[in-house]
Amino acid sequence: MLMLPSVTMLVVLLRTDAVDAAGNTTAAIGKGFAIGSAALVSLALFGAFVSRAGVKVVDVLSPKVFIGLIVGAMLPYWFSAMTVKSVGSAALKMVEEVRRQFNTIPGLMEGTAKPDYATYWKISTDASIKEMIPPGALVMLTPLIVGTLFGVETLYGVLAGALVSGVQPSFSLNRKEL
Repeated sequence: MLMLPSVTMLVVLLRTDAVDAAGNTTAAIGKGFAIGSAALVSLALFGAFVSRAGVKVVDVLSPKVFIGLIVGAMLPYWFSAMTVKSVGSAALKMVEEVRRQFNTIPGLMEGTAKPDYATYWKISTDASIKEMIPPGALVMLTPLIVGTLFGVETLYGVLAGALVSGVQPSFSLNRKEL
């Protein structure tokens, strides 16, 4: 009789693992479609920019365009690094709050007291928003600054470089072993 509950638990575990795997596969496929859609929209917006700016020929060997391509190719990686740093910083603030609550709320470690959820979520929300300001500013201000200071040629180099170098890592980082 003691074997029956463990066999039942094993069956439940196997079924939940199968459902979890199906969910992960569905999420990965959905992310792939989102990345592909974003790439196509970015390409369309780049085409609209080039058309609106009156660009007829793109000389990749022009120093302005070449520098723009290099800077643009670095942007997705710079943005990713800033985002990872921001997530780590926000997570550290949340860990500090959890430690503070364990040290200051009597009975929390024993399970007889409840944690202060409101403070934790406030810190989580505030840190998340505050920490994402620099990456957001990078994405929004770079085209404005480059276009204003260096002109249209450098700007379309930056946009093309960011588009080309940002799509491939998006697909490869989304790939999961199925």
